[in-house]
Amino acid sequence: MTVGRMGGRPESPLEWIGWLEGKLSKQRAEVRKYSAYYDSENKTLSYAQQKFSEVFGDLFVGWRDNFCPLIVDSISERLRVQGFRMGPEEEADKDATEIWQYNGLDAESNSAHIDTLMGGLSALVVWGDEDDMPLISPESAEEVVVQYEPGSRRKRAAALKQYTDDWGTEHATLWLPAGVYTSELISTDGHRRVWADPKYTKNPLGKVPVVPLLNRTRLSLLPFSELANILPVQDAINKVAADALVASEFAAFPQRILAGIEQPPDDASDAELEQARQQMIRAYIDRILTLDSADAKWGQFEAADLKNYVVLIDMLVQHMASQSRVPFHYFLLNGGQAPSGESITAAEAGLVAKARERMLHFGESWEEALRLAFEVKGDMSRAKAYSAEVIWADPEYRSKAQLADALLKMKELDVPSKQLQEEYGYTPTQIARFDTMREEEMKREKELADKYAPTVIDMATGKPVKPGQQPARGEAKPKSPSDKSASVERQKAAA
Repeated sequence: MTVGRMGGRPESPLEWIGWLEGKLSKQRAEVRKYSAYYDSENKTLSYAQQKFSEVFGDLFVGWRDNFCPLIVDSISERLRVQGFRMGPEEEADKDATEIWQYNGLDAESNSAHIDTLMGGLSALVVWGDEDDMPLISPESAEEVVVQYEPGSRRKRAAALKQYTDDWGTEHATLWLPAGVYTSELISTDGHRRVWADPKYTKNPLGKVPVVPLLNRTRLSLLPFSELANILPVQDAINKVAADALVASEFAAFPQRILAGIEQPPDDASDAELEQARQQMIRAYIDRILTLDSADAKWGQFEAADLKNYVVLIDMLVQHMASQSRVPFHYFLLNGGQAPSGESITAAEAGLVAKARERMLHFGESWEEALRLAFEVKGDMSRAKAYSAEVIWADPEYRSKAQLADALLKMKELDVPSKQLQEEYGYTPTQIARFDTMREEEMKREKELADKYAPTVIDMATGKPVKPGQQPARGEAKPKSPSDKSASVERQKAAA
C-alpha cells in the first residue's frame, strides 16, 4: 500500500509514514552536510585551482586543514552529567541515577551531545524492556524525526525512525499517542516507495515517547548547528591553504627568464624539437648557465613570500575563533601558549558561558526523558516531578587547590557539606558512599582505641577498669611505676 491521499493532515499510519519520511529526508540532508565537515570528509580539493590537480594529482586527496571538530568538541567536553535531583526525596535521585546507569548513558549522553552540537538536534526514545525497566536510547537525527502539533512547541503529534539493517532492508517505526506501528519497505519504483501494512502495538504511555534533544533554539523551533556560520570560513581556509601548496610548487623558487632563444616552429620535426631541447637551459637543476646564442639573455624573478598565505590563514582562524567563542589558544594562535591564572579564566569565559547555555536546552530534554522513564515504571509521582533538574559538572576548568579554597570560603557561609562536595565534582553516588566510609572509619578508630588504650586501675579495688567502664570509687590511677611514686610523694606531702 502507498499513501493514497494528497494534502491535509495525515490520518492513517501509512500516511504518517509517508509524510514523516519526506520530512526526515530533508532533515537528513541538512545534518549530513555538517557531519561531512565534522568527520573531515568535506571535499577540500574542490576549492583549489586547476593547477593543483595538474601538479599534485591525488597526492593530497586525504589532506584536511579542518577546525570543525574542534568547534564541537570544545563544547561537548564541558557537558558532563553527574546526576539528577528529582525532587525533595533523595531516594528518587538514586532511582534516576540507576536508570541512567542501566542505559549506559555516561557514554551515550556524550555521543548525543556531540551529534546535537554538530547537526543541531538528535532524539531520545523512551520505552520499556521485557522486565519493565525503562530504556532511554539516544538516536541520530539522520534516522529520527518528530512532528509537533500545529501551534505547539512541546506537544508531539508523531515521530518516525527509519533505518536500514545490515541486510539492506529498510524499516520504519512510527510512534503515535494511540499506538506504535512498524513496517518494512516492500519495493521502490522511481520516487514511489511502497511500505508493507504496519504492525500495531499499543502505546501504554498515551503520548509520543520521543524527546527531541535540541541545540540552542529560537521560538521558531529551528535548532541550528554550531558549524552553521563556521563552514564558509572553513572553506576559505581550505582554499587559501590549497593555493599556498600550489605557490610552494611554482613560486617558492626563483623563476628564471630566457630571451633571445629562437623557438621551434609549430610544425617542427622531431629532430628540430630535440635540437631545441638541447639548447634549452634546465633552470631548475643547472648551477652554471651557458648560452650558445650571442643574443640570448636571462634574468630571474625572486621567490614568492609564502608568509602572506600564513597571515591570511591566521586572520581567518581568528575570525573563526571570534564567531565560535572558542579561545584563541585552542587554535594555537599567538604561538599556542595557553594563558594562566586569571588570564585563562577571562580567555575561556565565552566558551564557559556557551556551555552553560547549552546545559539549559539539553537539561530540559534529559529531565523530560527521565520523567517518561518513571512513567514506564508506573511511578506516576516521579513522572510528574516538574521540579527535576540535571546536575552538571562545572564547565570551568580550575585547579583543585583554587577550587578547594573557594569551597572553604563557601563553608564559612554555612553551605552544607554535601553541596560543597557536589561543587567540587563528586557524583551523588560518591557523596552517598562518603557517609558509609566515614562510619567505617570511625568504627575502626574506636576498635583500635579500645585495643591499644592504656590500662586504668581502680584505686579502691586495685583491679583494671574495662574500656568504657567507670571506676567504682576514687580516682582512676594509671598502672605505671612513675605514677605510683608520684602518688606516694603527694600523700607524704599532705601528711
